[in-house]
Amino acid sequence: MSSMTQTPASFAGNLASKPTASDLLRSSSNGVSGVPLKALGRAQLGARMRKFSITAKVRKVKKHEYPWPEDPDPNVKGGVLSHLSPFKPLKEKPKPVTLDFEKPLMDLQKKIIDVQKMANETGLDFSDQIISLENKYQQALKDLYTHLTPIQRVNIARHPNRPTFLDHVFNITEKFVELHGDRAGYDDPAVVTGLGTINGRSYMFMGHQKGRNTKENIKRNFGMPTPHGYRKALRMMYYADHHGFPIITFIDTPGAYADLKSEELGQGEAIAQNLRTMFGLKVPIVSIVMGEGGSGGALAIGCANKLLMLENAVFYVASPEACAAILWKSAKASPKAAEKLKITAKELTKLQIADGVIPVVDIFVNAILIYLAPSQEPLGGAHADPYWTSQQIKTAILEINGCEWHIKSISIFLS
Repeated sequence: MSSMTQTPASFAGNLASKPTASDLLRSSSNGVSGVPLKALGRAQLGARMRKFSITAKVRKVKKHEYPWPEDPDPNVKGGVLSHLSPFKPLKEKPKPVTLDFEKPLMDLQKKIIDVQKMANETGLDFSDQIISLENKYQQALKDLYTHLTPIQRVNIARHPNRPTFLDHVFNITEKFVELHGDRAGYDDPAVVTGLGTINGRSYMFMGHQKGRNTKENIKRNFGMPTPHGYRKALRMMYYADHHGFPIITFIDTPGAYADLKSEELGQGEAIAQNLRTMFGLKVPIVSIVMGEGGSGGALAIGCANKLLMLENAVFYVASPEACAAILWKSAKASPKAAEKLKITAKELTKLQIADGVIPVVDIFVNAILIYLAPSQEPLGGAHADPYWTSQQIKTAILEINGCEWHIKSISIFLS
């Protein structure tokens, strides 16, 4: 069979007047009439050049010290790398929040202030009355906080001024460096992880982070993690296990974030992966419930060798309000639900779900037994004296560390 070739010039009509795609491609690579395109472009640009000027306005904005200040203090608490953390001291003290059951105490405080004001205005001596009222106030405070009901402890655990994970970490560590990201493009601010040292020994810290005010709570999603937060914690667990760092986790969350997007991204799968991984880690893990521990969202970083709780912390599968709505069809039955659920530190210790209550004192150790005697938070809750509470957490961590808490077979007897 013979082949027949034709040049583009042999076509007539409308097709001959329009260049084909191959013609355009050939002309773009070879130039026009033998002149390279680069040279042709310079010639055309030179012919059309006009004088012009560009005016730009520079808008002044507030200079931020994050992530690194111009003159970092090398002696800053937490080490110089703590400048990298966006967690800074609040410029204003948080406003005092009075819980409903604390109102009688506020009435006594108001009377003390009124008598002091009267003494200053009149110049009369009311010292006996003031001392009497202060003694009465201290006794009422002691009576109230030594006989709290379960629902009152729930309210204290949720107190907006209660110290957060980072408050405790910066109080108990000499140096702390926050580590970010799940290496999949996300960094959930509701879960904070980082390396810190206590008495020169390195630990991996991770915990739920609530905000200290409305703005921070919105940023931190009120301490409710997405799957990205749990995957970030999982990455740090593998890192700690590889390098031999003990893991300290702090639990304070209403639960995992239960929106549609989180479910689509595998919220349940992320929690399950954490649970499975924590069972198999070689390094010891201590979990501390410092506020409320809600359901799987808390358990995802709470599967530990030792589970400790602050006295006014709670740990539950379902919140008292949710339980009351399911069983009694009304959230008003939440006090009854809180009592039936057995969610307080004292009750969970008796049930041997928790291993102890912080502060942990009178520790006697031998090869087999550890005796833990629970004490109390400061009167008024952890927010009444955050630093003291942090130091009790530090003492508990060091005591357990000294008791070889990585041996899982140790028997624990609780008073």
